[in-house]
Amino acid sequence: MPVPDRQRGERPVGNAADTEELARRAAAGDTAALEALLREIRPEVVRRCGRFLPCREDAEEAAQDVLLQVARKITTFQGRSRFGTWLYTVVANCARQKYRELKRRAAEQPAPIDPARQVDPRTTSVIAGSRVDLLEALERLEREHPHLVAPLVYRDICQLEYAEAAERVGVPLGTLKSRLHEARKQVRPWLSGMG
Repeated sequence: MPVPDRQRGERPVGNAADTEELARRAAAGDTAALEALLREIRPEVVRRCGRFLPCREDAEEAAQDVLLQVARKITTFQGRSRFGTWLYTVVANCARQKYRELKRRAAEQPAPIDPARQVDPRTTSVIAGSRVDLLEALERLEREHPHLVAPLVYRDICQLEYAEAAERVGVPLGTLKSRLHEARKQVRPWLSGMG
């Protein structure tokens, strides 16, 4: 798990070694370990979903989906990578799926925007004007250059270390850095409104 950034108020999930052990036991079928694991990771999952989804309620819904996926698929966690890395994949996939669902719902039933729920773009994302802009850019990147999405998600959104992101993507470190550079180059104009 990346070192938490104290300036942004990030904190690690409990004791990483304890979380890894709970994950291994849960993957082996220990239901008490699974329950403890879900309780342990919930705050971090909500926070990470919040990096993708601007509305707290949406982030919490996505977090519930993540916890459900973890409970259903924990037996697929084989311990080859750290549990935190495996979890980031689930978070990224569930949050992006929730965004697609919300986008589809909004297209089917447009609703007036509640000014109280407007997002302040200055506080929503480090690399985008808003997380909605970022999600739109990720959707476009996935259509145009699908191999560039995972490096961008793992490094810039999930904030994995370079080596961990490369391991998760399954490419050498140099390839990850090259793809990440290209992904950033592709999305930059879309995020600044030029694309």
